[in-house]
Formats: sequence, C-alpha cells, structure tokens
Amino acid sequence: MKIGIIGPTGAGKSLLADKLSAYYQAKLIEEPVAKSPYLPVFYLNKERMSFIAQNAFYSELFILLYKERNNTNFISDSTMFSNLVFAEQLHGEGYINDVQLELVYRIAEEGLKHLPPLDVHVVIMRRNDQLVSNVAKRGRAIEMGQEEYLAKHNANYYPTLQSIFTRYQIPAERILWLPIDNMEDCDEFAEIINKIEAKGLAVA
Repeated sequence: MKIGIIGPTGAGKSLLADKLSAYYQAKLIEEPVAKSPYLPVFYLNKERMSFIAQNAFYSELFILLYKERNNTNFISDSTMFSNLVFAEQLHGEGYINDVQLELVYRIAEEGLKHLPPLDVHVVIMRRNDQLVSNVAKRGRAIEMGQEEYLAKHNANYYPTLQSIFTRYQIPAERILWLPIDNMEDCDEFAEIINKIEAKGLAVA
C-alpha cells in the first residue's frame, strides 16, 4: 500500500511512519521539513518568509514522492496536502496574501498531476494538550516560543484539512481519521493496523 500520514505539529507522524514502515517492510519517506534550512528562517520571520518557505517545503516533499512514484509499497510521514493546510492557516493569520495562496494551490495542483494517488490518507487526531506536550518533549530549539502560533494552527487543522480533501475530491474510503492515544501500546497499534488494512481493502 501507498500510505501517507498527515496531522498537526506534534501528532506523532514520524513515529507512526517508522512503526508502519517496519511492520509492512515498506519504504519510508521522511518529511524533509524538519531538516530544511528554510524552517528556522520561517520561524524567525513569518511575515517575510512564509510564502517562500511553504513553496520550498512543498518542493522538497514533491521531489521525494516523485522519486517513489512507481513504488507501490511506501509509507510517507507527510502528504502533498499537508503544506496546503499550513498555507491556508498562514493565509488566515495574514502571513500569506490572496495572490500568494492562489499561487501555492496552482503549484500544488501541477505537482499532483505527476503523482499517483495514495491508497490511504491516515489523519492522526490528537487533543491539543497532547500536541503541546509532544512538541515540548522533543525539545526542538526552533519550536521554542512558538506556542501561540502552534495553538492557532492546531485549533483549525482538522476542518481545514477536510476542506482540502473536499476540494480535491478525495474519496472518504481513502481517508482514515485516526484518533491515537498511545501507539506504543501493542493492543492500540494492532487496532491501528486493522483500521488501515480495512481502508486498504476498501480501495483495492
């Protein structure tokens, strides 16, 4: 299966991707944003760098997915829709203007033409307190002092993502809205696998 994982900052996308990659013996495609040189620049100056950074993040992920376009068995800890959620949020907060947002969508749509659809979009659903706690635990220096920005982002994440799924007519049977408490728990992870495979069978 081609599985893409999506969710707000601190949802546990990388951890779930690692576990699924090991379970399915599938290629792991790691989100490039955390290592991108644009990320610290973005956090330091959202007013000037939001539009440039979002397109940089999108392009970096597109290249990784394009290289795997013929691979039918991979796990990606991000999807092409993740950047659109961030762009919408930044637009709502005034960091990206109308013209820039439209250009982000045009670039995204051109990229999507060259990628096969994912079999399952796994949306990790977490409470805001879990997201905040997870971000704090990983202790990235560039995320310190960004609590207000992340809180606003988290508050609107899932409705924004649903609107993007609707815009691109992603079938409901390809979307798994997945509440997670502790994916390290063996029973919970087994249930996650059952839910993913049920979705996979639905689109097979």
